[in-house]
Amino acid sequence: MNPTTHAEIVARGGDLRIALLLGIANWFLFLDHIPHDAVSALTLRNFGFSGATDLFVFVGGYAATLIYARMTLERGFLVAATRIFKRVWQLYAAYIVLFVVYVDLISYVASRTAAPEIFSEFNITGFIDHPIRTLIYGLFLQAKPLNLDVLQLFIGLMAFLPVILFGLLRVPNMTLAASVALYTAARVLDWNLASYPDGRWYFNPFCWQLLFVMGSWFALMGKRYKRVTRAMQAIPALRAAALLYLLFALMLTSSSSIPALADMIPGSLADAFLPTDKENVAPYRILHFLALTFLFTLLLPQGWKGLRSYGLQPIIKCGEEWLAVFCSGVFLSFAAHFVLITGPNSLAMQIVVSVAGIVAMTGVAYYVSWSKRQDYKSAVGAGS
Repeated sequence: MNPTTHAEIVARGGDLRIALLLGIANWFLFLDHIPHDAVSALTLRNFGFSGATDLFVFVGGYAATLIYARMTLERGFLVAATRIFKRVWQLYAAYIVLFVVYVDLISYVASRTAAPEIFSEFNITGFIDHPIRTLIYGLFLQAKPLNLDVLQLFIGLMAFLPVILFGLLRVPNMTLAASVALYTAARVLDWNLASYPDGRWYFNPFCWQLLFVMGSWFALMGKRYKRVTRAMQAIPALRAAALLYLLFALMLTSSSSIPALADMIPGSLADAFLPTDKENVAPYRILHFLALTFLFTLLLPQGWKGLRSYGLQPIIKCGEEWLAVFCSGVFLSFAAHFVLITGPNSLAMQIVVSVAGIVAMTGVAYYVSWSKRQDYKSAVGAGS
């Protein structure tokens, strides 16, 4: 890795757009996890083929690569690899605690409210029949209670970040090509990981790794190809093509909820794209996300002053403390769902529980950030 690339990686640090997008992804995931919530109509998945999970995986790969690539260049690959595995362990520990408490909470609520349908709705029926076996499979990331699958996927992807990082720092384009090859083979040969008690991972890691690696590749190579990107964004035809594709995706996605629009779309066309392939992240879904990225970076450059405005700080803070926010969002989405199924499920109540959940997640983010600063001050004071 030459000094120029080292300087480029350092320069890309501190990009507030990363935290902004991670915060948006966390807010959208929370809203998407509340069934039959009108506010969730505002999330990304309702405006095209890709959704909050695509955003979370791509930006997560981008952010993690920036952190550990800089560490590799400054302290060596071995140190960076051990720090990555430490982070994977932290994510895994958070997942296990979340899994156990979450499943127990759902079981308690279902038994207290005489609502057994919650078990099947949240994919924990096996816990009732075989609790010990389900917990064991949960330790191996093979159980799949609802709303934990995104974190499960991210743990698997982060575990292979040392291999990805090693390749990207030496042969970045070949590493990206290998990722594309794995994605293609997984789709053609139908590779996936098994889950308990039956079925497969909801998000196929062999396919979703492509978005993660693409995020990593852009983190390291984006600066080098900045002139090419700007030249492409300056071409009116490419901007128009990206916008038209997003409008096409919006039209097809909206047709599922607008009968008049559905009548205008040929059935064969709708069947080819709907419902969108989440398990294996269909190529048209990736293309949709790339079109969004193409226009987003055009409209929101890295140095945009609005990123430091007070109005965006809550979202950015949620992105900076994404793990705590994600974990709290899982419980809050269940709490919101419980309130809606046991109380008045009106539009006003849906808005209330959605806003209350986002406020609570933001409060968690600010508390965790404040707590870290206090720990740092204590450590500095103890050492002085």
